[in-house]
Amino acid sequence: MGDRSEEALALWREGTRRLLAGELEEAIGCFTRSLETQPTAEAYTFRGWAYSFAGRVDDAIEECRKAIATDPSFGNPYNDIGCYLMEKGEWEEAIPWFERAKTAPRYEPRHFPYLNLGRLKAARGDVAEAVREFEGALAESPEDPIARHFLEALRYKVN
Repeated sequence: MGDRSEEALALWREGTRRLLAGELEEAIGCFTRSLETQPTAEAYTFRGWAYSFAGRVDDAIEECRKAIATDPSFGNPYNDIGCYLMEKGEWEEAIPWFERAKTAPRYEPRHFPYLNLGRLKAARGDVAEAVREFEGALAESPEDPIARHFLEALRYKVN
């Protein structure tokens, strides 16, 4: 890893730390400097996450599109676009983004798109499809408490 890569990674880590501390502007600044040093899908995705926290959902979607263009194998931006579209009330448009996240070669935690699709389908009243998604989440992450909770609630509702 070259000096530029190491510098970009250090800036991304600092941005992530600041984002988790709620320091949005500082985080955005770190991610921007990281991207100026060396563009990465991670920095675009996390800058999008920071934008979403600031209520800038359309900007967040654009950042995820840049992340995908930089590295189409990175799954997080696909899932994030799906979440942002759901936030905007564009549920049908969100579905293919979650499906793409499920098959992305480089994605952790892999069960998130299943959880999100399960929530979407449950909200639409598609109980059988929602159950399949939550079962898929558990297949990826057997101990996930959120998937277990939703699955139990749906099974209770059906019985």
